[in-house]
Amino acid sequence: MGRLFGTDGVRGLANRDLTAPLAMDLSVAAARVLAEEGAFKGHRPLAVVGRDPRASGEFLEAAVVAGLASAGVDVLRLGVLPTPAVAYLTHTLDADLGAMLSASHNPAPDNGIKFFDRSGYKLPDEIEDRIEARLGEAWEPPTGAGVGRVREAHGAVEQYVAHLLSTLPVSLDGLRVVVDCANGASAEVAPEALRRAGAEVISIGTAPDGLNINAGCGSTHLDALVAAVREHGADAGIANDGDADRCLAVTGSGEVVDGDQIMAVLALELKEAGALAADTVVATVMSNLGFKLAMQEAGITVVETAVGDRYVLEAMKEGGFGFGGEQSGHVIMLDHATTGDGVLTGLHLLAAIVRRGCSLDELAKAMTRLPQVLINVKGVDKSRAKSSPELAAAVAEAEAELGDTGRVLIRPSGTEPMVRVMVEAASHVQAQGVAERLAGVVRSSLG
Repeated sequence: MGRLFGTDGVRGLANRDLTAPLAMDLSVAAARVLAEEGAFKGHRPLAVVGRDPRASGEFLEAAVVAGLASAGVDVLRLGVLPTPAVAYLTHTLDADLGAMLSASHNPAPDNGIKFFDRSGYKLPDEIEDRIEARLGEAWEPPTGAGVGRVREAHGAVEQYVAHLLSTLPVSLDGLRVVVDCANGASAEVAPEALRRAGAEVISIGTAPDGLNINAGCGSTHLDALVAAVREHGADAGIANDGDADRCLAVTGSGEVVDGDQIMAVLALELKEAGALAADTVVATVMSNLGFKLAMQEAGITVVETAVGDRYVLEAMKEGGFGFGGEQSGHVIMLDHATTGDGVLTGLHLLAAIVRRGCSLDELAKAMTRLPQVLINVKGVDKSRAKSSPELAAAVAEAEAELGDTGRVLIRPSGTEPMVRVMVEAASHVQAQGVAERLAGVVRSSLG
């Protein structure tokens, strides 16, 4: 079945791919590997566990907690919180391990598990590989006083919201904002943080029932947010995904502002404040060419990585850079967070509106998006995407057609069974035509 861990933890259809026994086994293996690494040396180990509101998160959380406690790790249950909140609290509460149950932007039947180290960073590949290698292995569990104890955390939401507010350079007084929480993990946190920052807040997607997460709402379905911004005459709209590690936005006129545009705005803010390390932004190969041109004009270097926020973060840490992200809305501000944080990003984008004294429509002009078409081709063998001669020939033909005015990217998804076809071109018509042609080749050659 290949490597169990993907670019964002272990993810799959809950109770089929990701079962309670697997979740428990992963947690036991994680505890054992970290113990061997010396992470628990000299003290009783502590883990924090959080989840998004998916129905399957209830039994998977129970399995993770049981696995950790059976391996001698004390557990603080954080309840429903955004992924970045769990990462932050892992470090702040001096825990040795953090675990988050979420499938991010995926539909409700899916779920996932990701682990954080004591600093709040996702575990490195080599540690995940060691965890995977220990699954199902015979071991001698502790007994008596050696088993872990489980208790509920208190004040986690307040602690995280206070942290978010402490990062803001200005109040959001005078702004009317619509926030769409995707019926997910930010349903309590995001509206509260925005209100306490001074904004007038209209909330949608804040009634999670375990089954409606990301369903026609949030950062993957922006129509409801666009309609609400227009209906309420709001200055801006902010959209999170299910676990709130992403942020996209909508202007007062109803135009979508993607992750590239958000990064462009915030990079310029940081540079002007003298807070953009090495005048460099880390972005992925999916970022629009218009973003790179805007950064070049502003004297900002763009370092490119493979798609996936973990690769962005790796490049940031290796190069000593403090800011980076993805077009999808994962934005990492290392001065304030160890992972993408959609609520944090939204707050700082709104702060830029206040500080500049202009609309989000005006701010978004920091870059000009070249026409870009993305087609997700499902039901194909994504493992052959890089080795198919037929697909390689089609890509070469498309690149010759586009010349210097565009580009092609064929990428197997790191979290879902699909191949993504992305085309940029001088016109939308050309981008759409080339993308549809390549998507057809993907279906015929990899189907």
